[in-house]
Amino acid sequence: MGVTKQYLRYVPGPVFGVTGSTKSDVVYLGIRGTQGKYCAVGTCEDITIWDIRTSEKFMTLKGEKHEVTRIAKSPDRRHIAVGYQDGMIRIFDLHNGETTVNFSGHKSAVTALCYDQRGLRLVSGAKDTDIIVWDIVNEAGMYRLKGHKGGITQVSFLKEKNVVVSSSKDTFVKFWDLDTQHCFKTLVGHRSEVHDFVVVRNGHRLITGSVDSELRVWNIQYIDEMEHEKTDDSMEPKLKRARVENLTEDDEEETEEDLNILQCTKVGSVMRQGRDRVVSMATDSAEKVLACHGNESSLELFRLPTDDELKKHMLKRKKKLKKKLLESSGEQNSEQEVQITLKDEVQKLNTVKMSSKIVAVDLVDEGTDDVKVLSLLSNNSLQCCTVSTVNKQSQVMDMKKLNMFSHRTDARTLCFSSDNTAILSASADSVKIWNRSTLQCIRTMSCDYALCSLFAPGDRHIIVGTKSGKLQLFEVGSSQLLEEIEAHTGAVWSVCMSPDKRSIVSGSADKEIKFWNFELITDEKFSQTSKRLSLEHVKTLKMDEDILAVKYSPDHKFLAASLLDNTVKVFFADTLKFFLSLYGHKLPVLCMDISYDSTLIITGSADRNVKIWGLDFGDCHKSIFAHDDSIMCLQFISKTHLFFTGGKDGKIKQWDADNFEHIITLEVRYLSFKGHHAEVWCLAVSSTGNFAVSGSHDKSLRLWEKTKEPLVLEEEREMEREKEDEAAIAQGGSEPVIPGETNKEVTLAGKKTVETVKGAERIMEAIELYKEETAKLDQHEAECKRKGKQLPPPTPHPMMLAYRVETPARYMLMVIKKIKSSELEESLLVLPFNYVIDLLKILEIFINSGWEVELSCRCLFFLLRVHQGQITSNQVLLPVIDRLRKKTVDKVSQLRDVIGFNMAGCQFLQKQIEQSQEVIFFSDATAKLKEKRKKQKKKAILSIKT
Repeated sequence: MGVTKQYLRYVPGPVFGVTGSTKSDVVYLGIRGTQGKYCAVGTCEDITIWDIRTSEKFMTLKGEKHEVTRIAKSPDRRHIAVGYQDGMIRIFDLHNGETTVNFSGHKSAVTALCYDQRGLRLVSGAKDTDIIVWDIVNEAGMYRLKGHKGGITQVSFLKEKNVVVSSSKDTFVKFWDLDTQHCFKTLVGHRSEVHDFVVVRNGHRLITGSVDSELRVWNIQYIDEMEHEKTDDSMEPKLKRARVENLTEDDEEETEEDLNILQCTKVGSVMRQGRDRVVSMATDSAEKVLACHGNESSLELFRLPTDDELKKHMLKRKKKLKKKLLESSGEQNSEQEVQITLKDEVQKLNTVKMSSKIVAVDLVDEGTDDVKVLSLLSNNSLQCCTVSTVNKQSQVMDMKKLNMFSHRTDARTLCFSSDNTAILSASADSVKIWNRSTLQCIRTMSCDYALCSLFAPGDRHIIVGTKSGKLQLFEVGSSQLLEEIEAHTGAVWSVCMSPDKRSIVSGSADKEIKFWNFELITDEKFSQTSKRLSLEHVKTLKMDEDILAVKYSPDHKFLAASLLDNTVKVFFADTLKFFLSLYGHKLPVLCMDISYDSTLIITGSADRNVKIWGLDFGDCHKSIFAHDDSIMCLQFISKTHLFFTGGKDGKIKQWDADNFEHIITLEVRYLSFKGHHAEVWCLAVSSTGNFAVSGSHDKSLRLWEKTKEPLVLEEEREMEREKEDEAAIAQGGSEPVIPGETNKEVTLAGKKTVETVKGAERIMEAIELYKEETAKLDQHEAECKRKGKQLPPPTPHPMMLAYRVETPARYMLMVIKKIKSSELEESLLVLPFNYVIDLLKILEIFINSGWEVELSCRCLFFLLRVHQGQITSNQVLLPVIDRLRKKTVDKVSQLRDVIGFNMAGCQFLQKQIEQSQEVIFFSDATAKLKEKRKKQKKKAILSIKT
């Protein structure tokens, strides 16, 4: 079947106009050995790395379709982990900006991410109430921990212990032993959701934040340290004994011993100034300062003294108390003990007032007495400052904002210049002019709340209609406000230029349509010699309802106006006589446009319908249910009957007004297609139709470019159906049932996806091919023996030729290796048992031959765990399992010996190079260098003394 009509595809350009998304968080990065210079923040589906000192974009890490919700930096400073709205987790390499690992396990948005101390494991929590521990080296999930009844708000590894701490909206804080994979401790001291926590003082203090202004502090005491602490007369046991005595009845249950790992008892509470809930908390790497904020613009900072500082503080207090007692007459109190209180451990430092509500915060220690604070704000900007940790009364230093690249509020209007080289966007406080080719902001001008805009003829001036009823005229070259006209008494919802470029028309909520002519006037305020552009009011057309949109027909014959009474009135443009009334919408028409040949008018309404009308008789050609929410903007593509619509459902759709067909939804992902993540407020199409730009509530502006790639409707419908099927597979069903598994607290980390299903299908196809090719080889060998001579080998399967392998076993190994490590277990899980029997025999060949022993053992152990009952009852497999039992131990021992020998050799070579060239390698270089300098200094002092 031939293609009846060819459409060309619009592909997305880069996202611009957004500094940081409000659903994301912000983290400092130590790139190129610097601290406090670079930061990573989510910008819709991408990660943008900003250079804070120069206020420039350093790097962009490309995402796919869903919005960034969480970022965690690795201890090696080379990688970052990013969690997304759909539950996907990706790990990026900061050196080349590429994705190294993909983890798919959560069913909803990732809300918590944390690396362990060595950066080899990652723990994640999501809204689906599950916690998953990931093995980064093996690129696979280790296990899924189930126990919380609400969305996970924070997760963290305990230092030096194989324990994970998690908090949730179910009011509980849980401790998970990763050795036994179960929850051994639950804190029930909260009466409402726990929104965040931090672990400080080397894993011995837990500070939690809830919906009130109280920060609860908990003491973590490890069982293996308690025996040592009983014999120690330091201030720490005294402090802990004093706290246990002060516990309330509600906290008595927390003092019981916990399965020989740790005890967690409540110490007390620290009160915040803010009265709303805690949004997030953060500490620097040295744990000097704790930052905490709520749904407000104030950031509260607390100082966390070290053990040495607390001891010095205690000694000073002892001296003061002793001096005071000596001066007094009573000697019976001379043995009074000095205790460190909670106020000494968590000291109120400072409160920093930011310019808007704080979304996320991060701190970095520069090795001095100052700490750098970085905040992501709700008004699409970043703000950083430096705070002293010594002087509580010191002023905040180096306050800096990074906001020149974006609007503070949503962009409500967009338009192109006449030559399509510039894009105008306006919001509630500013107008920005963008270079279309580079997407750099070239002009920023302050304005009132903008609702509509256009470029004046010549593109040297812009006109903005505001919510206060004014028409503001700006000069682009000087970025000056030339004139502010009190045009209407209500909001100016729409402005439109006449086709002859000599006048404009404005429609307002004051029920008036006003006509304005361009004129040149002399204004001494700007120049005494030259004239400037101005607007002259010519006439007014009064209506019975508020005007929401006005539009001239391209032939300058008609003027259309949409009213609040759900109708569209069409007038003759020259005489303003009434011509047509277009009625049929159930809610007001918010936007409309007229085709280039003045034959069609399209209207978009709050009733979610687009209606296509004929301008000759006013008949409705078609009514289309276009969006799932109100249609906010629409526009024809120049010299065609194709048009775009944008709605509050976050989608931008392309339509054909002749065939009444939906062409494509730009929200549907195709290659790198990605749409907006929130309501679409405005849309503009260039005069040539090669570009379209859209603005959304997610603060982003997106440019769409027309390509020469043809678009076939049948293929698009098929792709949309495939997307729906993939979403159904990802969301439908519960965790797979594994035979013999009775523990509901821990399950498999992965989830069933289209990729895992395809992986299982590839394995089954490979097993069938392996059996066929093996049978052919056995038959060939038998034929050679029967005839007593060597016959030419059979022709291998085309798939074996494609993989460039000679034997079926090698082909089977290549197929298993090509399955992603994170999807391997889920692919093996859905294999029918008859294929499992064949796969076990093939794995025996791999292990005997020494091929990919680690991968083969991983597949073998997983299949044995899942199908243990059926395998042990199968007499055919018992000899196979017995042989594997012996061979597996031998091969793994050999592999371990090789790795150990190589490590010892590398360490020996490292020492030899360090001794011969005086060069120190790897992560412990700083410590070794300090130790070496100390020894040199001691030798120098001894030589001087002698």
